[in-house]
Amino acid sequence: MQEVSDAELLEVIKDFLEMGHVENIAAMFYREPRYFDWTGDVLDDERFNVRLGVSVLFEELQARQCSQLHLAVPSLTKLLTSDQPLLRGEALSVLAIIGIPGLGGQAGQMLADENPQVREIAADIIASLKPDC
Repeated sequence: MQEVSDAELLEVIKDFLEMGHVENIAAMFYREPRYFDWTGDVLDDERFNVRLGVSVLFEELQARQCSQLHLAVPSLTKLLTSDQPLLRGEALSVLAIIGIPGLGGQAGQMLADENPQVREIAADIIASLKPDC
């Protein structure tokens, strides 16, 4: 039997997310925690449905109270300094889904982003962290 390379598997994950097969990918992430390291690479895809699928995937994993979500943080944090505003905003949104400690500080830094959409995402995250009065 031929072994599948990591690059090929990464493309399969992206393709499955594009097709909406989030539950299959969630099961894969549960079985193999090293896939969390690939989150930034998956998010760095030009296909809207793939990027949306990452958010849905992490919402699903969060709802299942997955204890391994933190493993995705380093690959997402790297994207916060991407040249592409879309990736900065998407990464910040997924970090918000994960609910990492210090998210308010990271979002606060993104309030100074050159892109208005990234600033808006950061402001929305900060507003969601504050208790209602």
